[in-house]
Amino acid sequence: MGGGIGGLAAAAFLDRAGLASTVYEQAEELTEVGAGLVVAPNAARLLRRLGVLDGFATRAVTLAVGWEFRRWSDGTVLSAENLEAACTRLYGEETYTAHRADLLDALRSAVPADAVRLGKRCVDVSLDGGRPTVRFADEQVIEADVVIGADGVHSVVRRAVTDPGPSADSGICAFRALVPADRAPEFARRDAQTLWIGPGRHLVHYPVSAGHLINLVAFAPAGDDSLESWSATATVAEFVAEFDGWDPRLVELIRAAGTPGRWALLDRAPLTRWSAGPVTLLGDAAHAMFPFFAQGAAQAIEDAAVLARCLADDPEQPARAVRRYESLRIPRTSRLQQVSHARSLVNHLPDGPEQEMRDRSFTDADPLVSNGWIYGHDAEQVDTPAVGAR
Repeated sequence: MGGGIGGLAAAAFLDRAGLASTVYEQAEELTEVGAGLVVAPNAARLLRRLGVLDGFATRAVTLAVGWEFRRWSDGTVLSAENLEAACTRLYGEETYTAHRADLLDALRSAVPADAVRLGKRCVDVSLDGGRPTVRFADEQVIEADVVIGADGVHSVVRRAVTDPGPSADSGICAFRALVPADRAPEFARRDAQTLWIGPGRHLVHYPVSAGHLINLVAFAPAGDDSLESWSATATVAEFVAEFDGWDPRLVELIRAAGTPGRWALLDRAPLTRWSAGPVTLLGDAAHAMFPFFAQGAAQAIEDAAVLARCLADDPEQPARAVRRYESLRIPRTSRLQQVSHARSLVNHLPDGPEQEMRDRSFTDADPLVSNGWIYGHDAEQVDTPAVGAR
């Protein structure tokens, strides 16, 4: 279920493995809300194996600089990583930034044209019979050998698998917006992923859409009216007000933005179980995470590759195959959920001794190397530790 990045990646990897699948998407057309994302080497190597990376790269931006941390008040660069010199050498692939729609289109190109059903909203999944059944809002009921819930943070399929418990208010909301490159200051047009960090807030910007747009995503204290929704909006004035007093160049960039989206980040503990029989979860339905390591889409793509491999290795025992998939993926995604959660505390320190110690620590850290467990991971080596080769 779900025709987003995770659902289409699953269909693409299943097709590559010789397994037929059908994607059921509730929308009437395949579109991707939101704006930008990062495709790090751990996802890029999987896109290459699907045969879609080269086409995707023409619409993306190859990052030259990553992890460029800047001080909130004056833009002082605290740390920066030369990706041109190191990324391919360390991990065999580049790091890209892109509009979500461009990644969706790349994955769609690897899925058979007749494998996607639009306007199909899942309302229930049942495991009462010998095979799982899926009921849709139009009253159609189907049976399947395997049901994959790639239906996002508000997953319907998840209810058939586990009780995740209530989510908690994180106290953080996110703003997201796009700025036409010709309206953006020069510093924001560089092929760089820049993070401005300050008291209670941080903002990330990077180019997307072959450099024609600048993606902004910012995190600030949540208001009472924040929703966990990709379609909720704010005003530019509200966005600007959150960064009042920050470097004027950054405020200028925010003022150039179109209507920003705004949504609450809800806090969810990692699930200990993703599957029941031959029904399983994938992507945000399984492991919604704070976006502070920019790994949400990448982890959905990794899930898809591992799940396809497990099902191809054990096609006569799908329940056993999805249990294997779950056991291989939960430790990694849970760790990413945890470190992403902790990052907000580090980024949002108020000025003072802890902040000064954090800033000094940037000169000792090499994020590209220290996060090698993320970027060097090869999801298709399902029974082996992380490696750096393509």
